Amino acid sequence: MGASAAIMHGDAGLAVFDSGQGLPVLFQHGLGGDEAQVAQTFPIGKARRITVECRGHGASLLGDIRPFSLRMFAEDVLAAATDRGFERFVAGGISMGAAIALHLAHHYPDRVAALVLVRPAWTFSAAPANLEPVRTVAALLRSYPVAEARERFAGSEIGMRIRANAPDNFASLLGYFDRPNAVAFASVLADIAADGTGVTEAETAALTIPTLVIGNEQDAIHPLACARTLADTIPGASFVEVTSKAADKARHFAEVQDAIATFLASKTIRSLFPS
Repeated sequence: MGASAAIMHGDAGLAVFDSGQGLPVLFQHGLGGDEAQVAQTFPIGKARRITVECRGHGASLLGDIRPFSLRMFAEDVLAAATDRGFERFVAGGISMGAAIALHLAHHYPDRVAALVLVRPAWTFSAAPANLEPVRTVAALLRSYPVAEARERFAGSEIGMRIRANAPDNFASLLGYFDRPNAVAFASVLADIAADGTGVTEAETAALTIPTLVIGNEQDAIHPLACARTLADTIPGASFVEVTSKAADKARHFAEVQDAIATFLASKTIRSLFPS
């Protein structure tokens, strides 16, 4: 398996990627990401992986429903998993994808057997302070022509601070201005960056499934503190700190892939899916 297919869920045509075989894993990209981002992060050949490009991302349509929300994206993803025969699976993702996975784990405990949270940007509150740069990008795109909005962000206090302290984040934020659908996508950025997972600290602490949390330093959008907080809150969660992309991108992806592969190959995870 390796092909993508468009499915209809509600009002949106969503691109769904289904690759590999074996252990069922639903693994989602970050805000503004796509299947290619997941392919960089997820170890090849370690599972049957489904990834849905969320509304407005990759080849998926924006649809007509507003506002966008993590719950909306989670429902889309769950529908795709059901359509592909995933009754129980490992849920995971990067940043926004981690938030979607956490939402699914709490709201659909009969479906999610384990969690993989890579560089989480949300913990228990909506509109976290670390996503203020994303909200700033959205506001500029709604107020100015794209080129001017980009220039204003690059020259702003928040833009210059991130460029100095987290250059990888800065490059990603500038990428929002370069999207072909940048103006329309501003609604996705604004709505999602103002949203929350819909899972409280107490509800997170009540999770009883195997969990891997991965984080790194030098990341303004995905603070290491977010990863540590989730790892400390979920009982028995494993925490792995990896090299930041800003320091060494190749090493970062290699370490993330190794951590995920080790987790998925563990006896604990394998026992959840007897062949």
